[in-house]
Amino acid sequence: MHRTFTEGIKGGSTVLIGVVADTHMPSRAKTLPQALVSGLKGVDLILHAGDWTDLAVADMIGRIAPVDGVAGNNDGYDIVAKFRRSKILTLNGYRIGIVHGDGFAGTADQRAWIMFRNAGVNAILFGHSHIPFMEKRDGVLLFNPGSPTDKRAQPKYSYGIWKLGDSIEARHYYYDDKS
Repeated sequence: MHRTFTEGIKGGSTVLIGVVADTHMPSRAKTLPQALVSGLKGVDLILHAGDWTDLAVADMIGRIAPVDGVAGNNDGYDIVAKFRRSKILTLNGYRIGIVHGDGFAGTADQRAWIMFRNAGVNAILFGHSHIPFMEKRDGVLLFNPGSPTDKRAQPKYSYGIWKLGDSIEARHYYYDDKS
């Protein structure tokens, strides 16, 4: 499915997108980390790359900004029904592919790349590994924000912000405390 996002955009030539994945709530955190909430204030939209694990997370994130995303391998039918497993959105003129990145062969970035490499996207958002990742591949941004609540072996919790203007600028943000 392809959708054009217009609702919630404040106007102007630049759109700020908060990107998160792998919240695994409520098992990894009961509430959104304060560093995440503060860091996402002022974005126009938040995209979640799956493993919400509870639909209530969409409501929590939706209090910061409008939210969209995909379901991950740990998400139930309710989340799959609401968000689906993959999609392409058009945001400020850019085509963004979103998928969780789970599967059988290869790494999460390889699976995400295979899903969208021939779809004419400008960027691919994925999750699953909980490892922050950013790479340009054949002119396409591949981005995994890591996890804001379950860093696993990573030194810090993380999320990302994309600035969609004349180009796509992407940056990871890191923090130590998930409370």
